[in-house]
Amino acid sequence: MSTSSRRRRSPLELSSSRSSSSSSSSYVSWASTTSPSTSTSTPPSLSRTTTVSTSHVFLFLLAFRLLNALSLRTFFQPDEFFQSLEPAWQTAFGETHGAWITWEWRHHLRSSIHPLLFATVYSIADLAARALRLSPAFRADLLIVAPKSAQAILSAIGDLYTWKLARYVYGRRSHEAWAALALTVLSPWQWFCSTRTLSNCLETTITIVALNLWPWEWSSESTPTVQPRRNTRSTTRDTGLDNTGDGAVVVRLRKCLTLAALACILRPTNILIWMGLAGVAWFRSAWRERTILCREVLLCGVSVLTGSVVLDRLYYGLWTFPPLKFLYFNIAQSLAVYYGRNDWHYYATQGYPLLLTTALPFTLVGLYRTLSQSQSTINTRHVSVQTQLAAICLLMPLVLSLISHKEVRFIYPLLPSLHVLTAPPLVDFFLPAVSRSNGAYMPRRLSLVFLLLVNITVAIYTSVYHASGTLNVLSYLRDQQQAHTTVDKSAYSPGSSQRITAGFLMPCHSTPWRSHLVDPNIHAWALSCEPPVDLTEPQKAVYVDEADQFYNDPSQFLRENMVGGLRHLPRKPSYLASSKSLEASPQAYQQATPHEWPDYLIFFAQLEPTLHSFLRSSSYGECWRTWNTAWHDDSRRRGDIIVWCLDPTEQAAWRSATRKRTLEHRDHQFDRIVETLRKNAPGQRKSSPWTRWTSSLSGRSASSTWSWSWPWERRRRSWFGIQLPVWKKSSWTLPTWTWPKSSKRKTRAVDRDLWS
Repeated sequence: MSTSSRRRRSPLELSSSRSSSSSSSSYVSWASTTSPSTSTSTPPSLSRTTTVSTSHVFLFLLAFRLLNALSLRTFFQPDEFFQSLEPAWQTAFGETHGAWITWEWRHHLRSSIHPLLFATVYSIADLAARALRLSPAFRADLLIVAPKSAQAILSAIGDLYTWKLARYVYGRRSHEAWAALALTVLSPWQWFCSTRTLSNCLETTITIVALNLWPWEWSSESTPTVQPRRNTRSTTRDTGLDNTGDGAVVVRLRKCLTLAALACILRPTNILIWMGLAGVAWFRSAWRERTILCREVLLCGVSVLTGSVVLDRLYYGLWTFPPLKFLYFNIAQSLAVYYGRNDWHYYATQGYPLLLTTALPFTLVGLYRTLSQSQSTINTRHVSVQTQLAAICLLMPLVLSLISHKEVRFIYPLLPSLHVLTAPPLVDFFLPAVSRSNGAYMPRRLSLVFLLLVNITVAIYTSVYHASGTLNVLSYLRDQQQAHTTVDKSAYSPGSSQRITAGFLMPCHSTPWRSHLVDPNIHAWALSCEPPVDLTEPQKAVYVDEADQFYNDPSQFLRENMVGGLRHLPRKPSYLASSKSLEASPQAYQQATPHEWPDYLIFFAQLEPTLHSFLRSSSYGECWRTWNTAWHDDSRRRGDIIVWCLDPTEQAAWRSATRKRTLEHRDHQFDRIVETLRKNAPGQRKSSPWTRWTSSLSGRSASSTWSWSWPWERRRRSWFGIQLPVWKKSSWTLPTWTWPKSSKRKTRAVDRDLWS
């Protein structure tokens, strides 16, 4: 509910497995030592290239995801901040540092495991900043980057295990395994979402690692082929276990179920994946394996639940069970519907297309091939794995479609499995085109280049430009706080420097909060959207949250919910007032009603005309503006983000900077006009098709001064009284034609561009 992704066998793999066992990540090492053995079935396709070390692949993925995280400058979902970083901030720094704690945490709906992870990251980053004696500005940058970097490591692990699962399914030296890795690396959704601090991102990584540990052999009716004795040592080195031993399978299952239980604690809907896999394993395995499965499910489930309950007791200060409350509030009270209803076909028509983008056609082919295979082939191990992956990729969206509130990130844990299933059709279609020089494959090569360009374009736009202003405005507020700081610039605690105030007249949770404001001396409030908790159905029917109240009637809201209404507005910012700085804590200022008129008023451009009409006689004036989106599905969030302030000095500085930019733009436009006129001068401009045709007849150049003449030079003796022309031999040809209409359109477009 809103308030809110990758293998082959050769003699060189002995050294490869050694490299893998010395991986820098203990998480990777722990799981890789118990990953499933390579399928004994013949892989779909084989590559003869040299085996690449697992550690080398992981280091590449780690560097790639770190670059991904550091280049991410846009806003996606409020849960990225308010369900992870805000409670983590309060845990790390205390209640006096101004974190925004939403209603889910006050009603104990969320597990504390996810924010405790980032609270640890915050504590380490803060200790490093203090040890290095970083300035407040550098410390703020470090605290903003640290959680994203931690999530980048988790994302790289997820990418690695997508590749490893594909190696298990298709063979260690298969092209399909590399295709799965390429899919996850080049996925626009992965670039856009995987390094965000959403619980769904951690859930996705845990799920794909657990899928690598699942005992797929229990749900396969084929008898595994015994490996030759000479390969036993290398197999053991690679997987960390002897595949013929039941004890190793149990150890692997135990680790798998531990991770699965953890994923279900984070996101209860993850249980749909494991119910599907456990059901297949139950019906296709012997009674002995069923007994082991039940025992391990009980053992691992109770262990993880106990640990979770203890952590929640320490975090909340009382005994509580968040998964149960999560289901109660979302199902029994139907509060999820408060954040929007979606069509029943949402996951089919929007969810999968958003997750897969250009890979969607190949995914559909992969799902169809997998589910339409004959019963005899399903019994082979790698086909059995494919079938089960396809089944859960259809089961989970089908069940979630029964819930009114839907979001694409709810099915995000399926993306690695979808990439594994997409790999074979992708290889079948593009491998001949890239491995052969036959010209018949040129359309496929061009298609590949086109798809890559689309992926790159979408990834860059969504992660750098779209909805970037909501983060930029918080950077602006931090800069302003630093500019007004007059006391102890190295201090980290609240109350050590001048305070500024800010108010956000925006739809609720439109920006991050303390995780990006950082400085507790920035006192801020924003419109809230608390759901109708514990209200009756008639009360829910008429309930309107604070943000909707404002947008329904801005004038009335400002009169009734602002100190002084629209009549008594401050004339100076609080940091220039003669009175002392605010004594209230950041939380008290945030929660106070009615709201104080702030030093900085932040809103979307859609609201600018309305506020102009209400505040035209006030001291507020524009002092900053940033681009946010070219379009938005919410009309209230369209346009730039504008900041009005009370400080006349800042207003004058902004007007001066705006005037300078305008003059520079005009100079640039004037230079373009002059250059265009020069190019279109009679001696320079390109002649029209008719002029070139008549010029070729008359013997004159297109650029010479035009005069009328017949297309011949002299006349000779006539026949029967009729004089016949002598045609010029030089250049009688038909003209090269271009459409006059398109030329006119182009000219008009250029004129509009120049004079706009």
